[in-house]
Amino acid sequence: MLRRRALPLLLLSTPALAQPRPLRIIVPFAPGGSGDITARLIGQYIESTTGQPVVVDNRPGANGVIGTMAVKQAAPDGHTLLLATTSTHSANPSTVRDLPYDPEKDFTTVGFFGSNGSYLMVKAEAPFRDVAGLLAEAKRRQVFFGHFNASSRVPGELLGVMSGVPMQGVPYRAIGTALTDLLAGRLDFIFVDTTAGDAWLRQNQTRALAITRQGRWERWPDLPALSETWPDFVLTGFLGVAVPAATPEEVSTRLNALVNAAILAEPARSRLVEFGFVPEALSLAQIAALVRQEREKWARFVQMAGIEPE
Repeated sequence: MLRRRALPLLLLSTPALAQPRPLRIIVPFAPGGSGDITARLIGQYIESTTGQPVVVDNRPGANGVIGTMAVKQAAPDGHTLLLATTSTHSANPSTVRDLPYDPEKDFTTVGFFGSNGSYLMVKAEAPFRDVAGLLAEAKRRQVFFGHFNASSRVPGELLGVMSGVPMQGVPYRAIGTALTDLLAGRLDFIFVDTTAGDAWLRQNQTRALAITRQGRWERWPDLPALSETWPDFVLTGFLGVAVPAATPEEVSTRLNALVNAAILAEPARSRLVEFGFVPEALSLAQIAALVRQEREKWARFVQMAGIEPE
């Protein structure tokens, strides 16, 4: 196990007695989502153990493309990190036409927090109490689901394909706006990952009808998995940290060790487990293999859902 402060000031040196250059984590989505929550957990660890200032910079837009491109174009010196997500690295290559970056060629993923699922979420007062009730409602009228990134759109489209009942997707720029419209009754449901969704469930403004994990989650044993009805309906996503591919290997390796230490330390580890992740220390090669597997998996899901690149 790494000793605290075993990795003092990161990366490139600064003049003696000068304030260390901040490390910037760009989150390519709006505040309040899973990426924002976990980026701040990791940032707090880095600050407390190294003394290096960390800034979390939210740059939402275009399904994560805007923030991702900001990191691709940044100096490859390890001071600008991307909060990599299922949308940016797994789904966008199949859903975004002429994607201006390649997740594998343009980035080195230096941290992998694990995979989690998503809730199928409705407002607390919704008349349907389970997925069967939602589908019955959808047979009577057009139902609407909101999506704010690729990983929230794909399960919504897939539900319509699997059930044979059409669902109308409504795009949003930010997760918070979609939640507002859900609570106002302008949307019937949304898919939201367990990290962000837990905060809403605790406020008792929403209910979860199902989860996209493989089988039931021991934390919510009464919550059915969609795979119980449709065995192929298992959509899990990941969160991690990436840097531009031209970043020196020594810097990437140091960041890998730092992020591994962060996700295994408290309170980050307990929070990640609470969110449904299984954090573990992985090498750069292991992470690269997992990112590739996630991209291939989501390409299959996008094809199953009948989504054409836009």
